[in-house]
Amino acid sequence: MPEDAELAESVRNGDEAVFTGLVERHRPELRLHCYRMLGSHQDADDLVQETFLRAWRARDGFEGRATARTWLYRIATNACLDVLARHPRRVLPYDVAPAAADPNGPLPAASGHAWLEPYPDHLLDGVTSGDDPATEVVARETVELAFLAAVQHLPPRQRAVLILRDVLGWPAGETAAALDVSVPTVKSALQRARATMRARLPRRRSEWTADGGLTEEERTLLRRYLTAQESGDEKALIEVLHEDLRTAFPPLPLWADSRAVFLEASRKHAAVGEYRFVPTSANRQPAAAVYLRRPGDTAFRPLVVEVLRVEDGAIVEIVDFADPAVFAAFDLPPAL
Repeated sequence: MPEDAELAESVRNGDEAVFTGLVERHRPELRLHCYRMLGSHQDADDLVQETFLRAWRARDGFEGRATARTWLYRIATNACLDVLARHPRRVLPYDVAPAAADPNGPLPAASGHAWLEPYPDHLLDGVTSGDDPATEVVARETVELAFLAAVQHLPPRQRAVLILRDVLGWPAGETAAALDVSVPTVKSALQRARATMRARLPRRRSEWTADGGLTEEERTLLRRYLTAQESGDEKALIEVLHEDLRTAFPPLPLWADSRAVFLEASRKHAAVGEYRFVPTSANRQPAAAVYLRRPGDTAFRPLVVEVLRVEDGAIVEIVDFADPAVFAAFDLPPAL
């Protein structure tokens, strides 16, 4: 659909069919943009709907000089900033509690923090880098959990500037216009945001694969991890886990900072029953959906979705997301 004066006039005149066709093709990338801003898959869905509603109400201002994509990103970014002004940032357990000192101690109660959520990879497959459907690519380093967790430490406007400039590649002038600030303000905000990101990202971050999809090494490690977990083979499990493994368990304010603590805590606190691990992927990282069949049950029920990070041929981080809504978001079955 060409974005020319005739199309802009149809939108301004309230042609719902033309408007719907125009905005819907941008839904996948706008949902991802809102997720980067908010750290929540569920909130991102809501904000895309809010973006389309705001765009419809503001259709009189769409003159076609900027592309519909730019127009919608401006609206979506400001809608996210409105949400961030009213709600706390999304966190992981590392941000709210010290590392667990006693793996045999009692588990903490679930807390009311707003937790960072994983993003299903199947929703990334339709995201384009612009208006060309042939350019279906999402730079991996901009969707990994470590990146999203670091972004959450930025003040909202710095967050918007970093995402528009460094992720989407917008010029400083276009970013300033979208946020209704000056170009010097954008440059200053970007400098401060980059400094925060360098301090927050993992040490080996620059060596991660930027392309979409899992590497063969990650697929192999995921298979070995699932086999070791299902068989209860601790020796095989140790072979795929890095000694300095970090594990986190939202919504519990709980995390461990070594393989030894993780294994000891697992022996103490693992739920009784038979486990099944289903391979999946999230945030362009290997992941596993964990199901548990408790004694006396006839089916395996959802337990957690684990998102893994791999470095140097070993798993260095596991984040367990226990929210049942995560299974629905990943189109995972409600029982096995």
